[in-house]
Amino acid sequence: MYSFWKTLDRAMLRDIALVCLAVGVIGLSYGAIAAAAGFPLWFPVVLGLLVVAASSEFLFVGIIAAGGSPVAAVLAGLLVNARHLPFGLSVPDVLGRGPWRFLGTHLMNDETVVFAMSEKDPARGRAAYWACGLGILVCWPVGATIGGVAGTVIEDTDAFGLDAMFPAILLALILPALRAESDKRRAALTGAVIALAATPFLPAGLPVLLALVGLVTTAVPGKAGKAGKVLR
Repeated sequence: MYSFWKTLDRAMLRDIALVCLAVGVIGLSYGAIAAAAGFPLWFPVVLGLLVVAASSEFLFVGIIAAGGSPVAAVLAGLLVNARHLPFGLSVPDVLGRGPWRFLGTHLMNDETVVFAMSEKDPARGRAAYWACGLGILVCWPVGATIGGVAGTVIEDTDAFGLDAMFPAILLALILPALRAESDKRRAALTGAVIALAATPFLPAGLPVLLALVGLVTTAVPGKAGKAGKVLR
């Protein structure tokens, strides 16, 4: 166990801590929004522990708050989380074995996958995945709890712009990979254009799912063998 965790150097620990902090801050907004919509305090906390996927949870709460049916909210959340299917195919070696694999799958989200794929060394990728996943599993519901309590006092949670903090940190994490490889830049740019174009027309989370279409740009003539590298 020690040999596994000692691969987390100071720089990696700093990056993981920043991402977990950002997730906790967004959890404040999520909990406050849920409380303002009339949900009991325990609901966003339990949902955060069971789902661990911010976009689908925001979407679920938003649909219910707007008068939608729970069935529609669940289906929308499942559709948004469909992006985890290619995530699972890209990081099969970091999920652990036996019973631990179920926990590893539960910890899968945008942030943990980004950390795992940003490391060329498999051991460092596994360590980063699990450290980030466990940190988020703690910070997300804790942030939701604090936000839920504050939501009874704060009227306009959007005024704080807390949702901008998280994507900014994720962008900073993937910039080194974008500078190094042109196929990743091409895929990221295509995905960004698709997501931006779809954002005004689709619910939150779905534009990100559509952005995965950018991966097909790596399969250009002469580079078909590199198509999978965008996920490594």
